[in-house]
Amino acid sequence: MLSQWIQRVGSAVPRGFSRYFILEVLKKNPSTGKDIINNAIAQSGGRWKPSPGLIYPLLGRLLDENLIEETKDGKYQITKKGRLVADDLETLNKIVKNQIDVMFRIGTVGKFVAMDLLERITSIGNSLSANVSNMTKEDTRKYKRFLESELQKIEAAKKRPRGKDIKIS
Repeated sequence: MLSQWIQRVGSAVPRGFSRYFILEVLKKNPSTGKDIINNAIAQSGGRWKPSPGLIYPLLGRLLDENLIEETKDGKYQITKKGRLVADDLETLNKIVKNQIDVMFRIGTVGKFVAMDLLERITSIGNSLSANVSNMTKEDTRKYKRFLESELQKIEAAKKRPRGKDIKIS
């Protein structure tokens, strides 16, 4: 997953990705901060080496937001709330990936549009991720319905025969 992101956006890791990455690592196994750093280095083939100055403050914020908790042996593990947030972010990631794949099929213009979309969606995702603990249940339901409807549109577009996605008048 990480290597796909790096291939799409170059060597820079998108803002907010570190939070998502930590939650994804902790979904698999409780880990120490050092384990998380080593995991990032391994998954990226050494292209991303997050510093302790990035990881530990993020762990503190995730603790404050009750998305993770610390175990007795000093490891961090994801909470039920954290798992829900990670699942929502994964859904958003799938939507963005599908939209980008469609845009790349339409050539150079699609590539520029896709990169712009990726930047905008990343910004929106970061904002939502940072504020998800402040969202009301109704806000969360609206956001989830929006993501589900976008995913349905993408699935419908994938079923259309190639070459019929764009009509030029």
